Amino acid sequence: MTELIAGVSRELGITRRAIPDTEILERLLHPLINEGARLLEEGIAQRASDIDLVYVNGYGFPAWRGGPMYFGEHSGLGRVVDTMRRLSATHGARWRPAPLLERVAAGGGGWDNVAAAPGRRPGEHD
Repeated sequence: MTELIAGVSRELGITRRAIPDTEILERLLHPLINEGARLLEEGIAQRASDIDLVYVNGYGFPAWRGGPMYFGEHSGLGRVVDTMRRLSATHGARWRPAPLLERVAAGGGGWDNVAAAPGRRPGEHD
């Protein structure tokens, strides 16, 4: 199986490399945080902590990590923005950082002062 994977990689011009654990975590968690920012921005979720509750209680996210939004805030939202920009450059526009994420990261703050989009109630759609 390893030979097959290596052969296909060569055919596609993919350089094989060791991937550090931190990169794996960033590629898995940072898109969750980015989507969480979109949920807040669209008024689908009222607070970042509500998103974390869904992930912890609904999807089995490790409770001791606090949820993806908490994890992102405490590991640095600027890092999340950087990861999303890097991924969007290689994987396309759907990986762009959410505007709300960029604003919160640029302000150096966290999710505490971010609530549902103005003029919308949580869960209200266009």
